[in-house]
Formats: sequence, C-alpha cells, structure tokens
Amino acid sequence: MPELKVQVNAKGPLLIKGGATVVHEDGTEEKKAGTIALCRCELSEKKPFCDGAHRNCTTL
Repeated sequence: MPELKVQVNAKGPLLIKGGATVVHEDGTEEKKAGTIALCRCELSEKKPFCDGAHRNCTTL
C-alpha cells in the first residue's frame, strides 16, 4: 500500500497525495485517485474540494 501524504500550504488547500476516500456529511463516499485539494478557506463552491477561491481570502 503506497504511503499517503498530506501537504499543508501556507495560503492554500490541504493537498492529499496518493488518493483517498472522501466521506461527505451525508455519509456518501467518493473515491479519489491522485492528488486531492481540500478547501481550508470555506469559500469554495465545490466543498470539500478547493476551487481556487482562497486566492481572494485574507484570513489564511
């Protein structure tokens, strides 16, 4: 099993490298491969995934 890595960016999303299963609030699961960008700024229209909205965020 490959090692899962999480990269924390100073002013951007959390990057999960190696794929993962994302469990949504309603309990549904979504398998993602490769690199996943998770929103930290709460401005994304595609939560929990990053859509680049952090570029306009001043709180990160």
